[in-house]
Amino acid sequence: MDRMRLRGHPHLHQINISNGGVPKLPVPEARITVHGVVGDRQRSPKIHGGPDRAVCLFSLEVIEALRAEGHPIEPGSSGENLTLAGLDWAQLKPGDRLGIGETVRLEMVSYTAPCQNNAAWFKDGNYTRISHKRHPGWSRLYARVLTEGVVRPGDAVTFEKA
Repeated sequence: MDRMRLRGHPHLHQINISNGGVPKLPVPEARITVHGVVGDRQRSPKIHGGPDRAVCLFSLEVIEALRAEGHPIEPGSSGENLTLAGLDWAQLKPGDRLGIGETVRLEMVSYTAPCQNNAAWFKDGNYTRISHKRHPGWSRLYARVLTEGVVRPGDAVTFEKA
């Protein structure tokens, strides 16, 4: 396994779900399936969800950096299902794979385009601050599920470069 530069011990910081829309709120554990995170719904299934967008991922360190810029964002605010910590987020790209906990394996498929529903988490409503096209390395990522299982905050995260 090719390891990326790591920032601390890579782990799952928080699991987030909602009954549709944002923010997604933390839960103590969740089952991850090829259809997504059990108990989570998307407001716009034509845009979000499906096998290639089953799980939305974001970085705790990016969220903290955005907060340092004055944005009132929190884990789960922008709609990510899994908030990860300890990875060099800017190095992740489609095709890379992550292991989470004992069984879950994900493959990054695409960068997640932000939408106006995220405006509340950004000063002046500038939700494009997490656009990969405008700010590479600051975007959320969509992943497909290669291996299903249950995850919990604190689970170790492993990385495999494409």
